[in-house]
Amino acid sequence: MPKPVKITDTTFRDAHQSLMATRMRTDSMLPIAEKMDEVGFFSFEVWGGATFDVSIRYLGEDPWERLHSLKKTLQKTPLQMLLRGQNIVGYRNYPDDVVVRFVEKAAENGIDIFRVFDALNDVRNLETAINTVKRVGAHAQGTVCYTISPVHTIEHYLEIAKRLAELDCDSICIKDMAGMLAPQRAYDLVTAFKKEIGLPVHLHCHSTSGMALMTYLRACDAGVDIIDTAFSPLAWGTSQPPVESVVAALKDTPYDPGLDMRLLVEISEYFRGLREKYYDPIRLIDPMAERVDPSILIHQIPGGMFSNLISQLKEQNAMDKLKEVLEEVPRARKELGYPPLVTPTSQLVGTQAVLNVLSGERYGIVPKEVREYVKGLYGKPPAPIDEEIKRKIIRDEEVITRRPADLLKPELETIPEEAKQFIESEEDALTYVLFPKTALEFFKKRVLKREEKVRVPTEAERQELEAVAALSTAITMYLASAPETVAVIPVRRVGKISAWGIAGRQDLMRVGGSRWGEYLEGI
Repeated sequence: MPKPVKITDTTFRDAHQSLMATRMRTDSMLPIAEKMDEVGFFSFEVWGGATFDVSIRYLGEDPWERLHSLKKTLQKTPLQMLLRGQNIVGYRNYPDDVVVRFVEKAAENGIDIFRVFDALNDVRNLETAINTVKRVGAHAQGTVCYTISPVHTIEHYLEIAKRLAELDCDSICIKDMAGMLAPQRAYDLVTAFKKEIGLPVHLHCHSTSGMALMTYLRACDAGVDIIDTAFSPLAWGTSQPPVESVVAALKDTPYDPGLDMRLLVEISEYFRGLREKYYDPIRLIDPMAERVDPSILIHQIPGGMFSNLISQLKEQNAMDKLKEVLEEVPRARKELGYPPLVTPTSQLVGTQAVLNVLSGERYGIVPKEVREYVKGLYGKPPAPIDEEIKRKIIRDEEVITRRPADLLKPELETIPEEAKQFIESEEDALTYVLFPKTALEFFKKRVLKREEKVRVPTEAERQELEAVAALSTAITMYLASAPETVAVIPVRRVGKISAWGIAGRQDLMRVGGSRWGEYLEGI
């Protein structure tokens, strides 16, 4: 019996991760959050994925404080996060003690729904996280990562979903991270899941290939329960389909979610203004990420992975090798057992493909992470790894067949003294274990910021600040009317404050620049 579809909003997580390198700040979210809470979404995806790493590495923000602030504001709608199974929100397997405590603290700080996935669809890597989610009374959403290969059949996906159901998951997500799920394939998958498993099915698609909206409509015909969308200023391209378009398309059908279009448009205007005011001037939104790219259906390289390949080739002055690398990726992926191209396996396959092309000898240079993958330390690949390639990479070394995390020692009790002096909470301890070097730098900056706030400037410093403010304003006004060829080179603050430096940062925001990352914090 057809029924209204529910909608999850991804604007505060996957949308800006996909289009603008995860750079949306908390103070850009809070002003509109209360109004978004009135819409009637199934959930808000607000945390997880790359948001944790980027918050402390580039934004100078505490991700735990962001979660706490959003939970305080969004009181009507459940909050959701993307959890990378045993990888948590990082890029390696962490021991069980870290996974358990992270889930406990995430739930305590406001996460209601945990979407848990593993890059290899190895359910063993999901067990600890899902069991903990259930124990703390949150919603466990087991995830099947969708990709295309000879081994990824409907039966293959159905077997994974059945194992997730055996873990007592509350719902199943089909995660189409590359935007390759065709409408009829979605219909067949959802139909099989609904018939054989009986749990609610949540469909997550990216618009990369241009099929996502059509895929959603066909999935509705099969009885999908929930779909992911984003507000239109941060939709399309490598992001999700726009909520306004989805709601309009489903109007007067049995699947109509019944959301207020006027309210949706009003909220979209906020994000449109935010995008124009803060993000476009400093080129945070990559034009390539906004394009529809049907070629992904051939090379199967997701947007984020494609950007990484471009970056690696530019660093080596080898952009002329791009075509060869794009041809090498599917070849290497096949030899490595057809892993889905999602973090972290997308990085492993992509880097190996680049090395295979640039070194002149395939698998002549193999990164440590690829060796560990071949040894089974990331989990079991969907298909057997090519035997010849395996011998070339690890020779006669034994392949691990047990759950990889069983080999890991607890880490929460081994934090060094250097870090302990900066750790103020259990959340800080988890942040450190996940990203030791980055977290330590973040903690030290946090202390310095507090000291700066407490310190009262001397009379001489106050006069200097007033002079700097006046001069920087004059410089900025001059730049506003100056020819395009005139520019101020941004400089770091060293010793006394530089008026030209301040004006340079302001001008950087106005006209854009390739070094924006150095100056984003504190602006």
